[in-house]
Amino acid sequence: MNRKIITIFHNEVALSKETCLCMKEKLEARGYEVHDHYSEDTDLIVCIGGDGAFLRAIHRCDFPNCPIVGVNTGHLGFFQDVLPTDLDQFIDQYESGEYNLQELNTVRAVVTTVDGHKHTHLALNEITIKGQQSYSVHFSISIGDQYIERFSGDGLILATSAGSTAYNYSVGGSIADPRLNLLQVTPIAPMNTTAYRSFTSSILLPADLSLGVVPEQPGNQIFLNNDGFENAYQNVKNIEVRVSNTSVNLIRLKGYDFWSKVKDKFL
Repeated sequence: MNRKIITIFHNEVALSKETCLCMKEKLEARGYEVHDHYSEDTDLIVCIGGDGAFLRAIHRCDFPNCPIVGVNTGHLGFFQDVLPTDLDQFIDQYESGEYNLQELNTVRAVVTTVDGHKHTHLALNEITIKGQQSYSVHFSISIGDQYIERFSGDGLILATSAGSTAYNYSVGGSIADPRLNLLQVTPIAPMNTTAYRSFTSSILLPADLSLGVVPEQPGNQIFLNNDGFENAYQNVKNIEVRVSNTSVNLIRLKGYDFWSKVKDKFL
């Protein structure tokens, strides 16, 4: 029987490095093969750090199919379910199957430039669309094939349910249970004038509807940020954003409850 392969990622915080060494020793003592890089043979990814480290690991592994578990050495730790003091307990539960897999949906944006080139970006938390140097942006917004509004403001946040508690929440968006497969569109400092009629609160779209964004002035630079990874585009013809078919399987230990975690983190 082949040994199971476990890949460990960590950030550069001292506690994360110490926890990584401890986890590696414990796993190898139980017969696991431990790597510091992801491959298609990986059975489990362990991410040590905070939510930022978790998102970087997801992108580094190109949204892997195998389960991933977070060990929290950061602050908020919404994706992190294990404490550094509970490594043995986690390994026991992992081996005995005492956990659930929480399937987290992702969001996809396709940027089409005036020359016809297409650029695709995925995000687990959110995709943000802004202008250069925090200048206001002016968009025509459509939902499905239906024109909705002429938007003006600092930008738009397109968040998944999993990402609803991140940037989306900080600008007044709603918290959504991650079991809901939806796209939340939240304006950033929207203007509401006779020229621009913008939604001033977030809207929720079902997974089968896309959001279309057309810049009024294609020559202006647009910045698309997916989970903290910034991409700059010139001459954008349109951007289509929708819930992606790609998902991430996060290990949740028995006793995990989303709304209890929301209460602990925010109230």
